[in-house]
Amino acid sequence: MKLFQIEEPDGGPADANVPGAAIGIDVGAAQVEVAFSVGGNALILMDHKGFERVLAAPNSMAEQAEWKELLEAVKVRAERALSRPVTHAVIVLAETAEPRVAGRLRGAAEAAGLNVLSVATRTELPVAESPAMAAAMLAEDLAPR
Repeated sequence: MKLFQIEEPDGGPADANVPGAAIGIDVGAAQVEVAFSVGGNALILMDHKGFERVLAAPNSMAEQAEWKELLEAVKVRAERALSRPVTHAVIVLAETAEPRVAGRLRGAAEAAGLNVLSVATRTELPVAESPAMAAAMLAEDLAPR
């Protein structure tokens, strides 16, 4: 009789205190886009086949609960696509939001489990293929290591 041993790769579970991935989220259009960047190379994250979901951006006056629901769905999309936790984000708006709206968006992100690194407008970001990709590159730079 032969015995074999099965072990977890690299020993054990990941450290829960280590920050997860940082993403860029563009909520400035009708459909929300989420992106991730490594080494300044960004890509748009999509849902897996069979799990596609349209992420429609609420209007700027939407309640915090509506923003939270959207940002939870964004986080799920990113975590499924990256196969790792997502903890930080840069959020892009179409135009400058009044402080009350920006605060509501930050509160919703925190409630959804995302630490907001920055809330920016499209004109504040460098030109990229998409605002979400530019935000992802900024998130990569601002994220804690």
